[in-house]
Amino acid sequence: MWHEIKKNGSFDHLDHNETPTPSKPGSSIGAAIAASLTIPSDSIRTVTFSLAWDCPEVRFGQKTYHRRYTRFYGTHGNAAASIARDAILEHALWESQIEAWQRPVLDDKRLPEWYPVTLFNELYYLNAGRTIWTDGSPPMQSLGTIRERKFFINSPRSNLKNTADMSHQNDTAIEILERMAATLEQVHTPLTSNSAFGTYLLPNEEENIGQLLYLEGIEYLMWNTYDVHFYSSFALVMLFPKLELSIQRDFAAAVMMHDPDRMKVMSNGKLAKRKVLGAVPHDIGFNDPWFEVNAYNLHNTDRWKDLNSKFVLQVYRDMVATGDKNFARAVWPSVYVAMAYMDQFDKDGDGMIENEGFPDQTYDIWSVSGVSAYSGGLWVAALQAASAMACEVGDKASANYFWVRYQKAKAVYDTLWNGSYFNYDNSGGSFSASIQADQLAGQWYARACGLSPIVEKDKVRSALEKVYNFNVLKVKGGMRGAVNGMLPDGRVDTSTVQSREIWSGVTYSVAAAMIQRRCWKWHFRLRLVSMKQFGPKKV
Repeated sequence: MWHEIKKNGSFDHLDHNETPTPSKPGSSIGAAIAASLTIPSDSIRTVTFSLAWDCPEVRFGQKTYHRRYTRFYGTHGNAAASIARDAILEHALWESQIEAWQRPVLDDKRLPEWYPVTLFNELYYLNAGRTIWTDGSPPMQSLGTIRERKFFINSPRSNLKNTADMSHQNDTAIEILERMAATLEQVHTPLTSNSAFGTYLLPNEEENIGQLLYLEGIEYLMWNTYDVHFYSSFALVMLFPKLELSIQRDFAAAVMMHDPDRMKVMSNGKLAKRKVLGAVPHDIGFNDPWFEVNAYNLHNTDRWKDLNSKFVLQVYRDMVATGDKNFARAVWPSVYVAMAYMDQFDKDGDGMIENEGFPDQTYDIWSVSGVSAYSGGLWVAALQAASAMACEVGDKASANYFWVRYQKAKAVYDTLWNGSYFNYDNSGGSFSASIQADQLAGQWYARACGLSPIVEKDKVRSALEKVYNFNVLKVKGGMRGAVNGMLPDGRVDTSTVQSREIWSGVTYSVAAAMIQRRCWKWHFRLRLVSMKQFGPKKV
């Protein structure tokens, strides 16, 4: 090929009728393309090239899945030319649609120069983290490899339709018990439903959009890490809402999944069940996603205090954002079970869960004990969300129950208030008065979902002011973002690595909370330093 280009400047002289043959083992192969055209003076001509490849299958161990695009191009692996052709024919339309989507923001002169860069650049994780989009079909493989000891609470799709017609307080409990009874007959029978495959929750008339896997970082090998999907999922629900609902269906299915296989917990060396009924998993797995969840094993995340709350809040937010009541009715039993599971962590019956003295939340090397600003606030918000969602699906008894619990927990949460912010926890330990940047996570999410504030307005403003003056301004001249933890004397909390780190998702969420409270000066300053610190490069 090089000789042909050197001699003729094109490939026009090659024999195109020659029959192609497979390359020899061990040989090096190459490909080239060339185009020639005449360009008149003072004119512009464009040559469009398209590079495409067709890799229709994704394999995890013995399981094989088809990618989403195979619904349109087939599964035979010979569609690269068709994909390249479509890209050449349609790329101008695609580019114009992207420009039309971005134009209102780019042309809005009220926004500072850095704002569009930050807004659009921060979508990188959707295509830079080995994202996989399957067609939503079960894997092509014998079901016999699914371990028999796993079980899963399932019910016919027809039963889900009755959720909206609930008329007495036992309906939700009855539905859950029926699922559990049916499960007893299936414990020793390997089924495709013994997994976090949420596609069974789709109504018959709704298209199966497929299932999405993505990594929060290329070195963090766990698919769909749910504790931080809590922060990143706003982009999905705004831009690709059906994919967001697909992820939430998978986690709703995972709530009803039980995997008693033992795994070793790195933090203490003990063995723990991989996933217990009612717990929201940390991730959807890695080596065998959907079938072997919780690739994370630093801690036993079945005892984490934030995952179940985050599930309830995200599901409620997605229902509000999409208006999809079928989705709400389908996942409601999982929401109910996830909330019920957390009762074991309310040790004194006051309606508030307590952390257990180890890093039992997304800050997984930052220990917390008793009532805490982060997990406690998320729990209060989740109780309100569960009550509101129960109203939407017609479960009035559960709505009243969760509302009463919400009022009790809210009062307990308020005991963390020290006059200017919410203490890290109420343990009375050396660092329990730390100023956590993320202390209003529950308040922020509740307001983002359209729920009532869980904290009084003056306390929200005071806490945000404290975070701004301490966690932001007292670190590197206020030009690095919000450090996770600060001490009341103005020093960074160095009790753990994570307390002295700056996390982009937390910084952005704090800035969003400032918007909600109309603290514009603090917000734009924090957004500006966030852009300089975290964008346009990837963090």
